[in-house]
Amino acid sequence: MPGNSFGQAFRITTAGESHGPGNVVIIDGCPPGIPLTVEDLQVDLARRRPGQSRIVTQRDEADEPEILAGVFEGRTTGTSIAILVRNADQKSKDYDDIKNKYRPGHADYTYDAKYGRRDYRGGGRSSARETTVRVAAGVVAKRIIAEAFGGRVVGYVKQVGDIVATIDDPASITLDAVERLPDGEPNIVRCPDPVRAAEMVELIERMRKAQDSIGGIAEIVATGVPPGLGEPVFDKLKADIGKALFSLPAVLGVEYGTGFGVARLRGSENNDVFVATSSGGASHATGTVGTPTNRHGGMLGGISSGMPIVVRAAVKPTSSLPLEQPTVTTALEPTTIRTKGRHDPCLLPRFVPMAEAMVAIVLADHYLRHRGQTMTHG
Repeated sequence: MPGNSFGQAFRITTAGESHGPGNVVIIDGCPPGIPLTVEDLQVDLARRRPGQSRIVTQRDEADEPEILAGVFEGRTTGTSIAILVRNADQKSKDYDDIKNKYRPGHADYTYDAKYGRRDYRGGGRSSARETTVRVAAGVVAKRIIAEAFGGRVVGYVKQVGDIVATIDDPASITLDAVERLPDGEPNIVRCPDPVRAAEMVELIERMRKAQDSIGGIAEIVATGVPPGLGEPVFDKLKADIGKALFSLPAVLGVEYGTGFGVARLRGSENNDVFVATSSGGASHATGTVGTPTNRHGGMLGGISSGMPIVVRAAVKPTSSLPLEQPTVTTALEPTTIRTKGRHDPCLLPRFVPMAEAMVAIVLADHYLRHRGQTMTHG
């Protein structure tokens, strides 16, 4: 089946392209009675919106969501939810000169190889524009996990190029620390380390002036997650989070906990020892067992341990560049290409709400599956 749906108990299906009329998501499995308004959706959509600062694409989209079904008098009805986000500022003419050229780093060639045709305007279905409605669905998922177990998902930019933020306690980072600097000004790069944030902004601006782009890493932290979420063997929580993040455009790597750092450790160094804790104690465990350290990133055997879930996604530099690059045409003729249009010199600042949304969707899905399997409401 075409891979346009994700999840089981909480399931989303999306449709839409970069330069089409809009993007839509159908959400199945949302319990009734969850408070939800257009204003709720707008908060995270504004964090993802193009044109929000000088270091992102200047495409001017309001990204105002429309709830078409599944909500009545400000609460979900338990039936399918439909949310539409219209496109308003497409400039398809920017792609007329390159419609028969394969853009390096993009899915132009692979879509042609699969379908024999493609929407060349802004990448069509492969564009990150599709993630608008994933972010909207993520708001619903965040509401579910907040009401169910006090769950919270917060993401931030951990690294841009060689600049790495110092984050001593990922679980302590608040949304306000991500969105605002200590002086109250907007944190346009979404890095909670103010010193490194300023350096990241300067680097991104240098990349824009050089007509180039830069990659980085986002870290996403889920707190308040109870132990026991996740399924053996193929639907492990870590596996579904990995798939969710890899499904986002430009993600080339995902790790959790110590991640690839375990390659340098001995077992005695890597193991997190267990201790008895009280609920909500200093170890952040929600049950009666916790670990003073969290190298396992909140998941053991693919099941949540009650510790904060800490995952990171490596995001490649934007592929669309105004710099001239060699390529070939659809007729296999050598040529060069310059990509016009409006593009992010760094994807990370707008990637953060996308990653939060996908992690929240996985947690909502696994919570509802766990509730149905164990016949519990907690």
